[in-house]
Amino acid sequence: MDFANLQAFVAVAEQHSFSRAAGQLFLTQPAVSKRIAALEAELGNPLFDRIGHQVQLTETGHALLPRARNILLELEDTRRSIRNLSDQVGGQLSMVTSHHIGLHRLPPVLRRYSGDYPQVELDLQFMESEQACQAVLHGDSELGVVTLPLTPPAELKFQAIWHDPLHIVISPEHPLTREKSLTSKTLLAWPAILPMRDTFTRTLVEQAFADWQTPEPLQVKLATNNLETIKMMVGIGLGWSVLPQTLLDEELACLLLPKLQLARELGVVWHAGRTLSNAASAMLDCLQQSAKPG
Repeated sequence: MDFANLQAFVAVAEQHSFSRAAGQLFLTQPAVSKRIAALEAELGNPLFDRIGHQVQLTETGHALLPRARNILLELEDTRRSIRNLSDQVGGQLSMVTSHHIGLHRLPPVLRRYSGDYPQVELDLQFMESEQACQAVLHGDSELGVVTLPLTPPAELKFQAIWHDPLHIVISPEHPLTREKSLTSKTLLAWPAILPMRDTFTRTLVEQAFADWQTPEPLQVKLATNNLETIKMMVGIGLGWSVLPQTLLDEELACLLLPKLQLARELGVVWHAGRTLSNAASAMLDCLQQSAKPG
């Protein structure tokens, strides 16, 4: 099977669109259609049903997709292994990270890395930590610099880089700041603003309160994954939240609950079954050198 044809097939399957796949591959839409047609002719079966503007995999397409992904990943892994023999640090490094880590943790690492390895073309994409881990898992990126999951998938290797203390925060004008002895019951009587359900940070917060055996449920009034947006909403008095130390300033007041210690680990993940390029290995070294208490 032709590598380019398989690549086009996977792109259309993931994008659910010939035009979006063409944009991803920097090809024209007719060129993508031609590659799909060639693959369908080779297999003797259609791979997609085209119903109006909808593109859906056929039974043959569903059967081929995981195998096609594995073939492309094996080819890329072989190429990396061969390129690594030169010991040169160059080429493209595909990396994903969250917006918060990209803004508050990565800049000095990237500055050092680009200075030490100017021949590396860095392809850095921003997404939620949960999606970033999936991108590494599926082979779309070599490295993810993320909030580490409480239970990482077995296929991923990970290393904690930054310990990230979390603090309960509220507007300085909020009535909770006048409580002399704050209790969980008092706190949980007020609405919270937290990341979306099933995110790593939300899971950590929910687990911490559950371990604390608080009888009162969390009242989540608003949910968003943008921590800067959460900070703004807390600052104007819409509720309390849990935010990392890097976002604390005079716009927020910290609430102390001595029995509740919250922290998350920020770090790097990569696929356990694939060869890292020299560029990715060098990035790992830079990240390890930056490791220090949060």
